[in-house]
Amino acid sequence: MDWGNVTAEDLMDALREVDWSLPPRPLPEFFSRFTVPRSYAKWSSRLKCNLYYYRTNYFIMIVVILALGFLRRPLAIIAALLTTLSIAFLNDSFAGTFSEKVTRSVRQFSPHLAAKMRPSLTPVIRGRPSAKRTVHVCGQPRWVFVLIFSSASLVLWYLSCGLLTVLWALLIGLSATLLHASFRTPNLKARLNTFREEFRAVWRNYSEL
Repeated sequence: MDWGNVTAEDLMDALREVDWSLPPRPLPEFFSRFTVPRSYAKWSSRLKCNLYYYRTNYFIMIVVILALGFLRRPLAIIAALLTTLSIAFLNDSFAGTFSEKVTRSVRQFSPHLAAKMRPSLTPVIRGRPSAKRTVHVCGQPRWVFVLIFSSASLVLWYLSCGLLTVLWALLIGLSATLLHASFRTPNLKARLNTFREEFRAVWRNYSEL
């Protein structure tokens, strides 16, 4: 993938659709080599490549920074978990996996209810599945769960008086992510991994057709 031709919207779509269950990259690799980009084009390409390749590492780093800021605020910790969960539901892979596991557990004691929780069929247009499909979680549109968990987290943020703390923690976490992604030199392993995941995505779409 030529990251120089990848737009911010393409990167967001890729992060939304990619599997986030992969383990983080090893710390020696994560802190291996840092160099200053020679041009804006080099910096932009490096930033997008590292955000995609080290996405799990950045996510864990931000969560750890948030946890350190909420050691004395139990409600804020719960609010942070709910916020993380609402954001995770925006990822197609997480939403599908969560829905499948919950449905499988419900099926053990109520097959009828589990049948209602199955996702609806993808509409077919001229022999092909529609490109604009709505992701469902437990039989409901994904935005329902995002709205529920987001609303609950906002209430807890207000009760814990930790909104300012989370803003500072997010600022520190995002700044650390931006600095690392800007100066970490992409390696061959990152490029090969990107090509492999692209092939898997294409093969998965071909199998669905």
